[in-house]
Amino acid sequence: MRAQFITAEEVQQVLDVSRSKSYQIIRELNKELKSMGYHTIAGKCPIQFFKQKFYGLEIGGESA
Repeated sequence: MRAQFITAEEVQQVLDVSRSKSYQIIRELNKELKSMGYHTIAGKCPIQFFKQKFYGLEIGGESA
């Protein structure tokens, strides 16, 4: 089973940002998800949502 969530540590590596910045990014993404009515997990974000926000990919893996 492949991972469904990206952690702050992985965000730090992928985006080459500081640890505090990666947690800030996760918090902002989770805040947006909460406003859309989704439940969130602190320090983690769904990989597909992360990809959509940072790479412009649509949910389902299609290019925008």
